[in-house]
Order: sequence, then C-alpha cells, then structure tokens
Amino acid sequence: MADEIKKYVISILVDNQSNVLTRISSLFGRRGFNIDSLTVSTTNNPLYSRITVVFKGTEQGLHQIVSQTSKSEVVKKIFVLDERKSIYRELLLLKVLCDKTERSAIKEIVEIFRGKIVDLSKQSIVIELTGSTEKIDGFMEMMNCYEIIEVCRTGITGISKSSHSWNDDMNEEELRPLVTPID
Repeated sequence: MADEIKKYVISILVDNQSNVLTRISSLFGRRGFNIDSLTVSTTNNPLYSRITVVFKGTEQGLHQIVSQTSKSEVVKKIFVLDERKSIYRELLLLKVLCDKTERSAIKEIVEIFRGKIVDLSKQSIVIELTGSTEKIDGFMEMMNCYEIIEVCRTGITGISKSSHSWNDDMNEEELRPLVTPID
C-alpha cells in the first residue's frame, strides 16, 4: 500500500562545508517532514560529510524528499538504506545515580547488554552502550528502576552491507548528484 507510513533511513553524501546541515534539514522541514534522527560526520575523504536522516513518511514522500534533496548542488549521492541490507547503530551514554549497594546489580545489567562502564564516582555511574534502537530501548527499560540523571543518544547511523562504496563512481572532476534506486 503506497499510503502506508513507514520509517525510512537515507544516507546523503554532501560537500563538507558550512551551512550544509542547515540547508539539508530545512529542506525536510519546508516539505512537511519531521526528522526523527540525524547524524553527521566527515567521511574518509575530508572533502565530504555523510548525513544520515531518519524520518517517517509514505513511499511517495520518500521519492519526493530524495528527488528534492538530490537537486541541491552540495549533495553528491543519496542512498536509501534498506533495513534488510544495512546495519544501523545508535550510541547511548547514560548517567545513573547509585551508591555502592546498587553498583553490582547495575554492572550485571550492563554486562548482559554488552555495554561498558566508562566512569564511576561515589554517587553515580556512566554507561556506554552501542546497538540497535531496540537494544537501546530495552536497556533503558531495565534501567528505569534506577534514578537516571542524564541520557545522551546519538540517533541512528547506518551503512550498507554491500561492498559498494561512496567512492565507487566518484570522479573528482565530474561529481554530480546520484539517486540510487529504491528497492
């Protein structure tokens, strides 16, 4: 059904210059799309940054936003990441109020979820956890019985499982927007 609202993850290769993030994110807002998650970082080539955007919409909306985004002169490539053919991860930093009597129970939960304790004081503990959104949500549910002081979540970032690279098809003299087909 074409009108079904789904979560989409798109990865956009852009010029690494000032105001690029503002230009891309405002494009979503002007077209009525709410960004659920957004991550940005430079790539292995310092001339380019990678923006990963998670949003909800219809397939028609996806085609509209991909088409409009690809028209921007700062956009070099756009990939729609298929959840079956991609790996998504999120990072969580969680600060929990605890005393020495609660530490071992918290440590046990952290170990079960394969997290790390990255800071410890007399009154608190800071935990780092990486994984799928579902894993992070499950961990947060387990930690809700403790007094949470601070939560920092990066949002989703993703990469295709294929051996194809951003640099495939990239020619420095002829960089042009390219939209990959949607499966």
